[in-house]
Amino acid sequence: MANKEFKVPPVAFPSAGNPGAAAPNIQQRRMATAPFQPNSGIPFMSFDIASAAASTSSGPIYTGSSGIGGGSVNFDDEEPLLDELGIHPEQIWSKIRSVLNPFRVNHTVHKDSDLSGPILLYMAFCLFQLLAGKIQFGVILGWIVVSSIFLYVVFNMLAGRTGNLDLHTCTSVVGYCMLPVVIFSALSLFLPVDGVIHLFVAAFFVLWATKASAALVVSLADGGDEHRALIAYASFLIYTLFSLLVIF
Repeated sequence: MANKEFKVPPVAFPSAGNPGAAAPNIQQRRMATAPFQPNSGIPFMSFDIASAAASTSSGPIYTGSSGIGGGSVNFDDEEPLLDELGIHPEQIWSKIRSVLNPFRVNHTVHKDSDLSGPILLYMAFCLFQLLAGKIQFGVILGWIVVSSIFLYVVFNMLAGRTGNLDLHTCTSVVGYCMLPVVIFSALSLFLPVDGVIHLFVAAFFVLWATKASAALVVSLADGGDEHRALIAYASFLIYTLFSLLVIF
């Protein structure tokens, strides 16, 4: 069997055979490309971060020296926050003090009706009830609304066309006259739950609230002098209802 000869063409390795000829190719391959420069190709990114940070840190953003139209802003001329919200602590305290004496109720301070004081007494009443283990926030709020509407309807039906008692004033009177019931709720935390003393104390505070409420309603609205007894009876029912929440 004859051996076949295969002719293999010679292979030339440039790196080994002729290093001088391969040098330009290697240098061309290893040529360093220029880094990406965003300032040259993208015009909207041409900014200097270092200079921007230095400019912002050199001075405050808002100095308060200029206002709208170039005028200066003076916060000393601004009204207090409570006055802007319509909350006047001195007026609330004067109304509460007027209810403390049911025989001499100063009705002049109640002509400017508000709901800030009633809401404060409502929250105090709910807090004392919560300390007694009774969660009645929604019940008390609903009864205050219903009681105010009830007294408003009763008075205007009795007074007829001469009655000028509005619902806002009626709600304010019912809320401020809740003060005796709030005091009773605080005292009930230290009184025995079952006992005649508890009932007598409840009757005293209910009569106190009824006297103050009837006096304020008759004094603030026209046409209520001749119906004082009926107005007092409606007020008695209202505050008896709240006292039952404290007793039971």
